[in-house]
Amino acid sequence: MSNALAVAAVTTTLRSLFTTALGGVVSVTAKPLDEARQTAFDQVNLFLYQVSHSAALRNTPMPGQTKPGESGNPPLALNLYYLVTAYGQNNEDSAAHLLLGRVMSALHDHPLLNPDEIRSATQASLPDSDLHTQVERVRITPQAMPLEEMSKLWATFQTQFRISAAYQVSVVLIESTRASKTPLPVLGRGRQDDAGVATQPDLTTPFPTLLSVQTPDPEFGALLGQTLTLRGLNLDGANAAVHLTHPALNLERVLSPLLTHTAEEITVEIPNQPANFPAGFWTAAVEVTRPGETFSRTTNRQGFALAPKITTLLPASFARDAQGLATVQLSFDPEVRPAQRAALLLGDREIPAEPHPAQTATLTFRVTNPRPVDSPAAVEHFARLRVDGVDSLLVDRTEPAPVFRADQKVKIT
Repeated sequence: MSNALAVAAVTTTLRSLFTTALGGVVSVTAKPLDEARQTAFDQVNLFLYQVSHSAALRNTPMPGQTKPGESGNPPLALNLYYLVTAYGQNNEDSAAHLLLGRVMSALHDHPLLNPDEIRSATQASLPDSDLHTQVERVRITPQAMPLEEMSKLWATFQTQFRISAAYQVSVVLIESTRASKTPLPVLGRGRQDDAGVATQPDLTTPFPTLLSVQTPDPEFGALLGQTLTLRGLNLDGANAAVHLTHPALNLERVLSPLLTHTAEEITVEIPNQPANFPAGFWTAAVEVTRPGETFSRTTNRQGFALAPKITTLLPASFARDAQGLATVQLSFDPEVRPAQRAALLLGDREIPAEPHPAQTATLTFRVTNPRPVDSPAAVEHFARLRVDGVDSLLVDRTEPAPVFRADQKVKIT
């Protein structure tokens, strides 16, 4: 490949080729069309009017520049479009036609710019150019340009039209200056005896995979001290541990040792630590060292809910004050963090908790009673504590049919 001087090197080489073809007595210039004609003598002008990317080599690293496994940077591959215009002495068209014919004949005889021509043309004015070392040859191809496009090009420079010929010169490869990524060579295929990749005759994943996390209550979730059942594939191995993550609070807990451990099922107990395992939605993953391997693998994550539990003895009664406002104070576990949203659900009503700037196991709720203060009737509600979208357990599923738990009631008197 070549450096950034390649475009100038092509122009210089073409000018040298024209000078040789014309016997060295005709002025060969490389100016824009509106400034090309500045003398009354014979003249040939070479104008680079367009540069485009080469679609064929735009994203292709050059062979030999990188080795297998390395990430090379593709070169800047360019196509150059030139316009060759001839001017006769005193603007004599017949002389211009003679000059144009001699130049076009030279280009016809030189469809390729060989390295020696490029080196000879650039060694004086562009000594740092290395276009002559480029692997791809620089080709010269006549470019068909309709009269309408040719006229528009001349009109752009607001100068009078002169008979011209268009050529495409390609491809010019300018080497990228970004460093390539060169990882170390591979010493072996696989981790043992250069055995290569492992294969199996089915579509089952060979890696540890977690399919589900089951809680004692599938609808409400798990409580502190209860057991999680993790089911999956290829979970057997040594040094197994369950990683629990609370995404909302950016917490992670590691549970080990396990209660049971097989290739398809793991059971583990959630520690009864109210201060360390807040309620909310958690995710679980298994880290295990598979048989025959010396490193650990971690499965994908599956979610489950850790529900709060009201520890205040219920049913409980709370009296209204003179304004009909009842203050309900409940204890529970696990403890609620300041960033967590907590609410008391009484029947179909949601009562947000009073501000709790510190981690706490007790919250206060202000309940407004729509009944008149002097009404003798007491209002009883089924109560649920909701923390970050997870409710305390209200449904008793030990009966033949699910029923609401009678011990989860709050009475407003």
